Amino acid sequence: MDPAFLIGLVLAFGGLLAMIGLEGASLSALLLPAPMVLVFGATIAVGIASGTLRDAVYAVKSLPRVVRGDRRTAYDMIATVVGYAEKARAEGLLALEQSVADEPDAFLTQALQGIADGTDAEELRTVMEDEIASTAARNRVASKFYSTLGGFAPTVGIIGTVVSLTHVLEKLDSPDTLGPLIAAAFVATLWGLLSANFIWLPIGGRLQRLGELELERMTLLMEGMLAVQAGAPPHFVGERLRAMVSQRPAEKQKAKEKKKEARPAAEPAADAVTAP
Repeated sequence: MDPAFLIGLVLAFGGLLAMIGLEGASLSALLLPAPMVLVFGATIAVGIASGTLRDAVYAVKSLPRVVRGDRRTAYDMIATVVGYAEKARAEGLLALEQSVADEPDAFLTQALQGIADGTDAEELRTVMEDEIASTAARNRVASKFYSTLGGFAPTVGIIGTVVSLTHVLEKLDSPDTLGPLIAAAFVATLWGLLSANFIWLPIGGRLQRLGELELERMTLLMEGMLAVQAGAPPHFVGERLRAMVSQRPAEKQKAKEKKKEARPAAEPAADAVTAP
């Protein structure tokens, strides 16, 4: 689990609360039901109206991923691919079919099955590239939905403020109440800006970044399994895949991973050749 999203939200709202405390303001003055209902309700409503219902449902289903992050990174998959390369080199490509049922990654399972079935390398690449393209399209739908909400929220907040100020103008005959009414009117603008920059845009940005990392992982798996199908040596597969990863662990961890992938030489020493 990657806690970056939760850490960021806690720090952001913590900074807001700290400012409210330092200014001596009242938190209850900001938690007004009417502007919050308008800003959140109308923003989500126009966000749904700007796309399709299926887009909105998929975006909602993507929320757990925002908090959780991706369980397996591209670098985590290198050892798995190298293991399949070693198995294919020792037992043949057909032996990879034994691992299809136990592999949790659906994309990697597809590659294993294709290799075991003897699918041509170009055809297998085409299928895997199509899967990567469709995954990229789905990821864009979710991130765009929340980024769109981030664009609508400030404007909806301004609409709420205009509505409230209209109500304020009706109370000009009661000057004692104008101050609190004007202050309450600007709460809608506050929540529009706050929800956009503290909630919707971070969610959209987070989904976009997670989508980029997922595509990197899928591309790495595609190139790695195609190299396995071509009969590339396991150590070469590992080195090539490590070169493709954008986010790499510390040097000590990399050394441990290489040590795990390394295999002791089992070749017997060659007999000395004596001259006649």
